[in-house]
Amino acid sequence: MSTKRVLLHVGTPKTGTSYFQEVLFRNRALLAKSGILYPAERFDAHFLAALDLMRMPWGGLEQEAVGAWDALAEQVRAWDGTAIISHEILATASRPQVERALASLGLGDGTEIHLVLSVRDLARQIPAEWQENIKHRRTFKYARYLEQIMDPDRTSRAASWFWGVQELPDILDRWGSDLPPSHVHLVTVPRKGAKSNLLWERFSEVFGLGGIDLDLDVERSNPSMGAAETALLRRINLLANKVLDPVDYRPLVRELLAHQTLSQRSGSPRLTLPPAVHTWATELATSWVEDLEKREYDVVGDLGDLLPGPPFKHFADPDKPALSQVNNAAIDVISALLVENARLRQTAEDRSSELSEARAALSATFRAKVRETAVRRLDKTVTGQRALNAYRRSRHQRDDLP
Repeated sequence: MSTKRVLLHVGTPKTGTSYFQEVLFRNRALLAKSGILYPAERFDAHFLAALDLMRMPWGGLEQEAVGAWDALAEQVRAWDGTAIISHEILATASRPQVERALASLGLGDGTEIHLVLSVRDLARQIPAEWQENIKHRRTFKYARYLEQIMDPDRTSRAASWFWGVQELPDILDRWGSDLPPSHVHLVTVPRKGAKSNLLWERFSEVFGLGGIDLDLDVERSNPSMGAAETALLRRINLLANKVLDPVDYRPLVRELLAHQTLSQRSGSPRLTLPPAVHTWATELATSWVEDLEKREYDVVGDLGDLLPGPPFKHFADPDKPALSQVNNAAIDVISALLVENARLRQTAEDRSSELSEARAALSATFRAKVRETAVRRLDKTVTGQRALNAYRRSRHQRDDLP
Protein backbone atom coordinates (compact mmCIF):
# COMPACT_ATOMS: atom_id res chain seq x y z
CA MET A 1 0.00 0.00 0.00
CA SER A 2 1.19 3.53 -0.80
CA THR A 3 1.91 5.89 2.09
CA LYS A 4 -0.67 8.61 2.64
CA ARG A 5 1.22 11.91 2.57
CA VAL A 6 0.20 15.51 2.97
CA LEU A 7 2.53 18.25 1.74
CA LEU A 8 1.41 21.35 3.61
CA HIS A 9 2.80 24.57 2.13
CA VAL A 10 2.14 27.41 4.60
CA GLY A 11 3.96 30.39 3.06
CA THR A 12 5.62 32.73 3.16
CA PRO A 13 4.03 35.52 1.07
CA LYS A 14 5.99 36.94 -1.87
CA THR A 15 7.93 33.73 -2.52
CA GLY A 16 6.36 32.66 -5.81
CA THR A 17 3.27 31.26 -4.10
CA SER A 18 0.70 32.75 -6.52
CA TYR A 19 2.43 31.20 -9.53
CA PHE A 20 2.92 27.85 -7.79
CA GLN A 21 -0.74 27.65 -6.75
CA GLU A 22 -1.97 28.56 -10.23
CA VAL A 23 0.17 25.82 -11.77
CA LEU A 24 -1.29 23.29 -9.33
CA PHE A 25 -4.84 24.47 -9.96
CA ARG A 26 -4.54 24.43 -13.75
CA ASN A 27 -2.97 20.95 -13.70
CA ARG A 28 -5.03 19.32 -10.95
CA ALA A 29 -6.59 16.70 -13.27
CA LEU A 30 -3.17 15.67 -14.59
CA LEU A 31 -1.78 15.61 -11.05
CA ALA A 32 -4.62 13.34 -9.92
CA LYS A 33 -3.73 10.86 -12.67
CA SER A 34 -0.21 10.84 -11.22
CA GLY A 35 -1.51 10.12 -7.72
CA ILE A 36 -1.28 13.70 -6.42
CA LEU A 37 -4.37 15.47 -5.11
CA TYR A 38 -4.71 19.23 -5.25
CA PRO A 39 -8.22 19.59 -3.80
CA ALA A 40 -9.70 22.75 -5.29
CA GLU A 41 -12.88 23.35 -7.26
CA ARG A 42 -12.01 27.06 -7.50
CA PHE A 43 -8.63 28.79 -7.55
CA ASP A 44 -9.12 30.38 -4.09
CA ALA A 45 -10.31 27.21 -2.35
CA HIS A 46 -7.23 26.94 -0.12
CA PHE A 47 -7.40 30.65 0.72
CA LEU A 48 -10.98 30.22 1.93
CA ALA A 49 -9.96 27.12 3.89
CA ALA A 50 -7.17 29.10 5.57
CA LEU A 51 -9.59 31.89 6.50
CA ASP A 52 -11.93 29.31 8.00
CA LEU A 53 -9.18 27.54 9.94
CA MET A 54 -7.95 30.79 11.49
CA ARG A 55 -11.36 32.50 11.79
CA MET A 56 -9.75 35.44 10.05
CA PRO A 57 -11.85 38.44 8.89
CA TRP A 58 -11.20 39.36 5.26
CA GLY A 59 -13.63 41.85 3.76
CA GLY A 60 -16.65 39.62 4.31
CA LEU A 61 -15.12 36.56 2.64
CA GLU A 62 -14.89 34.85 6.02
CA GLN A 63 -18.65 34.24 5.80
CA GLU A 64 -18.23 32.46 2.49
CA ALA A 65 -15.38 30.45 4.00
CA VAL A 66 -17.37 28.82 6.82
CA GLY A 67 -16.76 25.07 6.73
CA ALA A 68 -14.11 25.31 4.00
CA TRP A 69 -11.25 23.86 6.07
CA ASP A 70 -13.18 20.80 7.22
CA ALA A 71 -14.32 20.15 3.65
CA LEU A 72 -10.73 20.41 2.42
CA ALA A 73 -9.43 18.12 5.16
CA GLU A 74 -12.14 15.56 4.39
CA GLN A 75 -11.04 15.38 0.75
CA VAL A 76 -7.42 14.93 1.84
CA ARG A 77 -8.23 12.15 4.32
CA ALA A 78 -10.22 10.29 1.65
CA TRP A 79 -7.31 10.34 -0.83
CA ASP A 80 -4.94 7.37 -1.01
CA GLY A 81 -1.66 8.93 -1.98
CA THR A 82 -0.10 12.40 -1.84
CA ALA A 83 -2.14 15.56 -1.25
CA ILE A 84 -0.92 19.15 -1.51
CA ILE A 85 -2.34 22.11 0.40
CA SER A 86 -0.89 25.56 -0.25
CA HIS A 87 -1.59 29.05 0.97
CA GLU A 88 0.74 31.70 2.34
CA ILE A 89 -1.56 33.19 4.98
CA LEU A 90 -1.39 29.87 6.84
CA ALA A 91 2.02 31.05 8.06
CA THR A 92 0.34 33.23 10.69
CA ALA A 93 -1.77 30.46 12.26
CA SER A 94 -1.62 30.19 16.05
CA ARG A 95 -0.40 27.06 17.81
CA PRO A 96 -3.95 25.81 18.61
CA GLN A 97 -4.95 26.39 14.98
CA VAL A 98 -1.89 24.47 13.82
CA GLU A 99 -2.75 21.56 16.12
CA ARG A 100 -6.30 21.47 14.77
CA ALA A 101 -5.05 21.58 11.18
CA LEU A 102 -2.54 18.75 11.61
CA ALA A 103 -5.03 16.57 13.48
CA SER A 104 -7.72 17.11 10.84
CA LEU A 105 -5.27 16.05 8.12
CA GLY A 106 -4.47 12.78 9.83
CA LEU A 107 -1.42 13.40 12.02
CA GLY A 108 -1.27 10.51 14.47
CA ASP A 109 -3.50 8.31 12.31
CA GLY A 110 -0.82 7.01 9.99
CA THR A 111 -0.68 9.95 7.58
CA GLU A 112 2.80 11.30 6.87
CA ILE A 113 2.66 15.09 7.03
CA HIS A 114 5.40 17.27 5.58
CA LEU A 115 5.65 20.99 6.19
CA VAL A 116 6.94 23.19 3.36
CA LEU A 117 7.97 26.80 3.91
CA SER A 118 9.21 28.90 0.98
CA VAL A 119 11.46 31.72 2.20
CA ARG A 120 13.17 34.84 0.85
CA ASP A 121 15.64 37.36 2.29
CA LEU A 122 14.31 40.21 4.43
CA ALA A 123 15.81 42.94 2.24
CA ARG A 124 13.32 41.92 -0.46
CA GLN A 125 10.47 40.83 1.81
CA ILE A 126 10.08 44.09 3.76
CA PRO A 127 9.55 46.40 0.76
CA ALA A 128 7.42 43.74 -0.92
CA GLU A 129 5.10 43.56 2.09
CA TRP A 130 4.74 47.38 2.19
CA GLN A 131 3.81 47.28 -1.46
CA GLU A 132 1.22 44.57 -0.77
CA ASN A 133 -0.26 46.80 1.93
CA ILE A 134 -0.54 49.63 -0.60
CA LYS A 135 -2.22 47.26 -3.09
CA HIS A 136 -4.79 46.52 -0.37
CA ARG A 137 -5.86 50.17 0.07
CA ARG A 138 -3.41 51.18 2.81
CA THR A 139 -2.02 54.72 2.73
CA PHE A 140 0.85 54.94 5.23
CA LYS A 141 4.21 56.18 3.99
CA TYR A 142 7.18 53.86 3.59
CA ALA A 143 9.13 55.48 6.44
CA ARG A 144 6.18 55.00 8.80
CA TYR A 145 5.86 51.37 7.77
CA LEU A 146 9.56 50.73 8.41
CA GLU A 147 9.25 52.31 11.86
CA GLN A 148 6.40 49.96 12.69
CA ILE A 149 8.28 46.91 11.41
CA MET A 150 11.39 47.76 13.43
CA ASP A 151 9.45 48.58 16.62
CA PRO A 152 10.36 45.83 19.14
CA ASP A 153 6.84 45.96 20.62
CA ARG A 154 5.23 45.12 17.27
CA THR A 155 1.91 46.54 18.41
CA SER A 156 0.77 47.98 15.09
CA ARG A 157 -1.47 46.02 12.74
CA ALA A 158 1.17 46.15 10.01
CA ALA A 159 3.95 44.84 12.26
CA SER A 160 1.77 42.12 13.76
CA TRP A 161 0.90 40.80 10.30
CA PHE A 162 4.42 41.12 8.91
CA TRP A 163 6.13 39.17 11.66
CA GLY A 164 3.28 36.64 11.77
CA VAL A 165 4.01 35.61 8.18
CA GLN A 166 7.73 36.45 7.94
CA GLU A 167 9.50 35.57 11.20
CA LEU A 168 10.88 32.24 10.08
CA PRO A 169 12.01 30.68 13.40
CA ASP A 170 8.64 31.49 14.99
CA ILE A 171 6.62 30.11 12.05
CA LEU A 172 8.65 26.90 12.16
CA ASP A 173 8.18 26.63 15.94
CA ARG A 174 4.41 26.87 15.51
CA TRP A 175 4.06 24.58 12.50
CA GLY A 176 6.99 22.21 12.80
CA SER A 177 7.38 21.37 16.47
CA ASP A 178 5.23 18.21 16.21
CA LEU A 179 7.00 16.97 13.09
CA PRO A 180 10.42 15.31 12.68
CA PRO A 181 13.02 17.70 11.20
CA SER A 182 13.26 15.52 8.09
CA HIS A 183 9.59 16.31 7.40
CA VAL A 184 10.18 20.07 7.47
CA HIS A 185 11.37 21.51 4.15
CA LEU A 186 12.68 25.01 3.47
CA VAL A 187 12.56 26.17 -0.15
CA THR A 188 14.77 29.22 -0.54
CA VAL A 189 14.04 31.84 -3.21
CA PRO A 190 17.18 32.24 -5.33
CA ARG A 191 19.13 35.48 -5.30
CA LYS A 192 18.68 38.07 -8.00
CA GLY A 193 20.35 36.99 -11.22
CA ALA A 194 19.67 33.26 -10.86
CA LYS A 195 18.14 31.44 -13.82
CA SER A 196 14.45 32.19 -14.17
CA ASN A 197 13.12 28.68 -13.57
CA LEU A 198 15.33 27.81 -10.57
CA LEU A 199 12.62 28.50 -7.99
CA TRP A 200 10.18 26.27 -9.87
CA GLU A 201 12.80 23.51 -9.98
CA ARG A 202 13.08 23.74 -6.21
CA PHE A 203 9.30 23.60 -5.76
CA SER A 204 9.15 20.67 -8.16
CA GLU A 205 11.79 18.79 -6.19
CA VAL A 206 10.20 19.15 -2.78
CA PHE A 207 6.67 18.42 -4.00
CA GLY A 208 7.67 15.47 -6.17
CA LEU A 209 6.48 16.99 -9.45
CA GLY A 210 9.42 15.92 -11.58
CA GLY A 211 8.52 13.78 -14.57
CA ILE A 212 4.96 15.15 -14.80
CA ASP A 213 4.35 17.11 -18.00
CA LEU A 214 2.74 20.12 -16.32
CA ASP A 215 1.53 23.21 -18.13
CA LEU A 216 3.69 25.96 -16.60
CA ASP A 217 2.37 28.76 -18.82
CA VAL A 218 -0.11 30.36 -16.43
CA GLU A 219 -1.39 33.92 -16.24
CA ARG A 220 -1.94 34.45 -12.53
CA SER A 221 0.94 36.07 -10.65
CA ASN A 222 1.64 38.84 -8.19
CA PRO A 223 4.20 41.12 -9.90
CA SER A 224 6.07 43.93 -8.19
CA MET A 225 6.11 47.65 -8.94
CA GLY A 226 8.93 50.18 -8.82
CA ALA A 227 9.33 52.90 -6.19
CA ALA A 228 7.64 55.64 -8.24
CA GLU A 229 4.75 53.37 -9.23
CA THR A 230 4.10 52.37 -5.63
CA ALA A 231 4.22 56.03 -4.59
CA LEU A 232 1.62 56.84 -7.23
CA LEU A 233 -0.65 54.01 -6.10
CA ARG A 234 -0.46 55.22 -2.48
CA ARG A 235 -1.55 58.69 -3.61
CA ILE A 236 -4.39 57.17 -5.62
CA ASN A 237 -5.53 55.34 -2.47
CA LEU A 238 -5.68 58.60 -0.52
CA LEU A 239 -8.41 59.81 -2.88
CA ALA A 240 -9.94 56.59 -4.21
CA ASN A 241 -10.64 55.14 -0.76
CA LYS A 242 -13.11 57.98 -0.17
CA VAL A 243 -15.17 57.37 -3.31
CA LEU A 244 -14.49 53.80 -4.46
CA ASP A 245 -16.22 50.85 -2.82
CA PRO A 246 -13.98 47.92 -1.83
CA VAL A 247 -15.80 45.64 -4.30
CA ASP A 248 -14.69 47.93 -7.14
CA TYR A 249 -11.16 48.54 -5.83
CA ARG A 250 -9.80 45.09 -6.63
CA PRO A 251 -10.67 44.96 -10.38
CA LEU A 252 -9.99 48.63 -11.08
CA VAL A 253 -7.05 49.55 -8.86
CA ARG A 254 -5.26 46.40 -7.79
CA GLU A 255 -5.73 44.39 -10.99
CA LEU A 256 -5.98 46.99 -13.78
CA LEU A 257 -3.68 49.69 -12.39
CA ALA A 258 -1.23 47.82 -10.16
CA HIS A 259 -0.86 44.39 -11.77
CA GLN A 260 -1.67 45.02 -15.41
CA THR A 261 -0.25 48.54 -15.81
CA LEU A 262 2.20 49.80 -13.18
CA SER A 263 3.98 46.48 -12.63
CA GLN A 264 4.62 46.23 -16.38
CA ARG A 265 6.62 49.45 -16.48
CA SER A 266 10.41 49.28 -16.67
CA GLY A 267 13.12 51.78 -16.00
CA SER A 268 11.92 53.03 -12.61
CA PRO A 269 14.15 52.55 -9.56
CA ARG A 270 13.42 49.41 -7.57
CA LEU A 271 11.78 49.57 -4.19
CA THR A 272 14.57 48.77 -1.72
CA LEU A 273 15.57 49.34 1.91
CA PRO A 274 17.32 52.48 3.15
CA PRO A 275 20.96 51.74 4.08
CA ALA A 276 20.39 51.77 7.85
CA VAL A 277 17.38 49.45 7.62
CA HIS A 278 19.30 47.19 5.24
CA THR A 279 22.03 46.77 7.88
CA TRP A 280 19.42 45.97 10.54
CA ALA A 281 17.71 43.42 8.28
CA THR A 282 21.02 41.76 7.42
CA GLU A 283 21.91 41.33 11.10
CA LEU A 284 18.50 39.82 11.84
CA ALA A 285 18.67 37.49 8.83
CA THR A 286 22.13 36.35 9.88
CA SER A 287 20.80 35.35 13.30
CA TRP A 288 17.96 33.43 11.65
CA VAL A 289 20.33 31.51 9.39
CA GLU A 290 22.50 30.57 12.36
CA ASP A 291 19.39 29.28 14.15
CA LEU A 292 18.06 27.36 11.15
CA GLU A 293 21.41 25.68 10.51
CA LYS A 294 21.07 23.94 13.89
CA ARG A 295 17.61 22.55 13.23
CA GLU A 296 18.54 19.91 10.64
CA TYR A 297 15.64 20.70 8.34
CA ASP A 298 15.66 19.66 4.70
CA VAL A 299 16.84 22.73 2.78
CA VAL A 300 16.01 22.83 -0.91
CA GLY A 301 18.31 25.57 -2.12
CA ASP A 302 20.77 27.33 0.15
CA LEU A 303 20.27 29.07 3.51
CA GLY A 304 22.75 31.62 2.21
CA ASP A 305 19.92 32.83 -0.05
CA LEU A 306 18.36 34.33 3.09
CA LEU A 307 21.29 36.71 3.60
CA PRO A 308 20.60 40.04 1.86
CA GLY A 309 23.02 41.14 -0.78
CA PRO A 310 24.81 44.49 -0.54
CA PRO A 311 22.58 47.58 -0.38
CA PHE A 312 21.89 49.56 -3.53
CA LYS A 313 24.20 52.52 -4.02
CA HIS A 314 21.29 54.89 -4.52
CA PHE A 315 18.14 54.51 -2.43
CA ALA A 316 15.02 55.74 -4.24
CA ASP A 317 12.74 57.04 -1.48
CA PRO A 318 9.09 56.33 -2.44
CA ASP A 319 8.00 59.01 0.03
CA LYS A 320 9.92 61.58 -2.05
CA PRO A 321 9.80 60.20 -5.58
CA ALA A 322 11.04 61.99 -8.67
CA LEU A 323 8.03 63.88 -10.00
CA SER A 324 8.88 63.08 -13.62
CA GLN A 325 8.78 59.35 -12.86
CA VAL A 326 5.46 59.62 -11.05
CA ASN A 327 4.00 61.76 -13.84
CA ASN A 328 5.05 59.26 -16.50
CA ALA A 329 3.47 56.45 -14.49
CA ALA A 330 0.31 58.54 -14.07
CA ILE A 331 0.05 59.00 -17.85
CA ASP A 332 0.15 55.22 -18.27
CA VAL A 333 -2.57 54.89 -15.63
CA ILE A 334 -4.79 57.44 -17.40
CA SER A 335 -4.27 55.64 -20.70
CA ALA A 336 -5.18 52.29 -19.13
CA LEU A 337 -8.34 53.76 -17.62
CA LEU A 338 -9.36 55.28 -20.96
CA VAL A 339 -8.87 51.96 -22.74
CA GLU A 340 -10.82 50.14 -20.03
CA ASN A 341 -13.62 52.70 -20.19
CA ALA A 342 -13.83 52.25 -23.97
CA ARG A 343 -13.93 48.48 -23.53
CA LEU A 344 -16.70 48.71 -20.95
CA ARG A 345 -18.72 51.09 -23.17
CA GLN A 346 -18.41 48.71 -26.11
CA THR A 347 -19.40 45.80 -23.88
CA ALA A 348 -22.43 47.76 -22.66
CA GLU A 349 -23.44 48.59 -26.24
CA ASP A 350 -23.06 44.96 -27.29
CA ARG A 351 -25.17 43.80 -24.36
CA SER A 352 -27.80 46.44 -25.13
CA SER A 353 -27.96 45.31 -28.77
CA GLU A 354 -28.23 41.67 -27.71
CA LEU A 355 -31.00 42.58 -25.26
CA SER A 356 -32.94 44.50 -27.94
CA GLU A 357 -32.67 41.52 -30.31
CA ALA A 358 -33.82 39.17 -27.57
CA ARG A 359 -36.79 41.39 -26.75
CA ALA A 360 -37.79 41.60 -30.43
CA ALA A 361 -37.55 37.84 -30.81
CA LEU A 362 -39.53 37.31 -27.61
CA SER A 363 -42.19 39.77 -28.79
CA ALA A 364 -42.44 38.07 -32.19
CA THR A 365 -42.73 34.68 -30.51
CA PHE A 366 -45.43 36.01 -28.21
CA ARG A 367 -47.43 37.45 -31.12
CA ALA A 368 -47.11 34.18 -33.02
CA LYS A 369 -48.34 32.24 -29.98
CA VAL A 370 -51.32 34.59 -29.61
CA ARG A 371 -52.26 34.15 -33.28
CA GLU A 372 -51.86 30.39 -33.04
CA THR A 373 -54.10 30.23 -29.99
CA ALA A 374 -56.72 32.45 -31.62
CA VAL A 375 -56.78 30.33 -34.79
CA ARG A 376 -57.21 27.11 -32.78
CA ARG A 377 -60.13 28.58 -30.89
CA LEU A 378 -61.87 29.92 -34.05
CA ASP A 379 -61.38 26.63 -35.83
CA LYS A 380 -63.46 24.82 -33.19
CA THR A 381 -66.74 26.53 -34.21
CA VAL A 382 -68.60 26.94 -37.49
CA THR A 383 -68.79 30.69 -37.04
CA GLY A 384 -65.09 30.84 -36.32
CA GLN A 385 -64.25 28.77 -39.38
CA ARG A 386 -66.28 31.13 -41.58
CA ALA A 387 -64.45 34.11 -40.10
CA LEU A 388 -61.07 32.47 -40.77
CA ASN A 389 -61.96 31.67 -44.36
CA ALA A 390 -63.13 35.24 -44.93
CA TYR A 391 -59.87 36.57 -43.47
CA ARG A 392 -57.77 34.29 -45.64
CA ARG A 393 -59.66 35.25 -48.81
CA SER A 394 -59.17 38.91 -47.93
CA ARG A 395 -55.37 38.39 -47.42
CA HIS A 396 -55.18 36.51 -50.72
CA GLN A 397 -56.95 39.28 -52.60
CA ARG A 398 -54.64 41.94 -51.12
CA ASP A 399 -51.60 39.90 -52.07
CA ASP A 400 -52.86 39.72 -55.68
CA LEU A 401 -53.21 43.49 -56.06
CA PRO A 402 -50.68 45.09 -58.48
